[in-house]
Amino acid sequence: MFVVIINFPPIKEGKDAEFREWFTWTNKKFADYKGLIARRLLKPVKGGNYAAVVEHESEETFMAMHNSPAHTEAGKRVGPLLDGSPTPQFYEAIIG
Repeated sequence: MFVVIINFPPIKEGKDAEFREWFTWTNKKFADYKGLIARRLLKPVKGGNYAAVVEHESEETFMAMHNSPAHTEAGKRVGPLLDGSPTPQFYEAIIG
C-alpha cells in the first residue's frame, strides 16, 4: 500500500468550513479513481493544522490520480483557502 500524509498550512481566517467542504467534495471527486483506498482529514487535538492521510493500492495509482485534471481543479479551489502550500510526505506500508 502507498500512503501520503499531507500537512496543510494554516487555513485562512473565516475559511475553515469552506475548507472542510472542499475536502468532502474532493473525496467525492476522487472516489472512482482506481486504486484509491481511503482519504481522511485529520484535525489536531491541541492546536496546529489539519493533515490528511491518503491510502492507495500503489504509487502508480496515486500518481494517476495526482496527475489528473480533477486533482488540478482541486488544487485551484483550495489555494485561496490556505495560508501557504500543503506539504506531502510519501510512504510505503511495510507492516500491517
